[in-house]
Amino acid sequence: MPKAVKGKKAAPAPTPYDAPKAAADEKSGPVWEKKKKNFSIGGDLRVKTDLGRFVAWPKYIRLQRQRKILYQRLKVPPAIGQFSYTLEKAAAMEFFKLASKYSPDTKAERKEKVKAAAASEAATDEAATTKRSITLSYGINHITSLVEQKKATFVVIAHDVDPIELVAWLPALCRKMEVPFAIVKGKSRLGKLVHKKTATAVAFTTVTNEDRKAFSALVTTCKEFYADKAEAMRKWSGNVMGQKSQNATRKKEKALEREAQKKAMAHF
Repeated sequence: MPKAVKGKKAAPAPTPYDAPKAAADEKSGPVWEKKKKNFSIGGDLRVKTDLGRFVAWPKYIRLQRQRKILYQRLKVPPAIGQFSYTLEKAAAMEFFKLASKYSPDTKAERKEKVKAAAASEAATDEAATTKRSITLSYGINHITSLVEQKKATFVVIAHDVDPIELVAWLPALCRKMEVPFAIVKGKSRLGKLVHKKTATAVAFTTVTNEDRKAFSALVTTCKEFYADKAEAMRKWSGNVMGQKSQNATRKKEKALEREAQKKAMAHF
């Protein structure tokens, strides 16, 4: 501290905040100074990039990806490829909305009906006559027999049945017997309608009078949809090669075109 002189006050000691204030008052250069990025340790963060190809993925994920690529590479025959032509979302929602009204009884509901019938029979001493309710039919063998007898009015098949050979022949059978059919996504969704984990297919045999209009509109929509796709469903699909193979094929085709043009010009 400087010594105070008689009659004069000593100057205050400079504070640590005086220097930055002075520097701030002196404006020099642009407002924002350009700062180069430094990606060394402790520097700026790296730009986000997709590092998926460097990850050691678990075996089951690698198998899933390899299977998907293999399915793209293989040639798919029409009998298998037709299951990729599923109903559009709006039509599928209409089907599930209508089909939910015709779900069969659960085990508990059947048990209650049997108890009620037995109680009424015991009370009246007469055999109880129960009217059979209209429900969806399910089970591949049952549906096959319904289609063959032309009792099925509309058949809906799941697109992801495994093995697919279980239902690969069913669309052809429906066409032969002139029974309208549709393919929807999700065997589990069909299974939910009939209180099972999964279901390969379900079929309508009849509907109530109040639902006839909605049912006929749904059947018409499905017929038109598969009539438009009929030509595409008869063709082989798949055989999608990788990007490198596609580029190589394109390069060969361009080389052949140039060669053909040279030969054509040589004749003139």
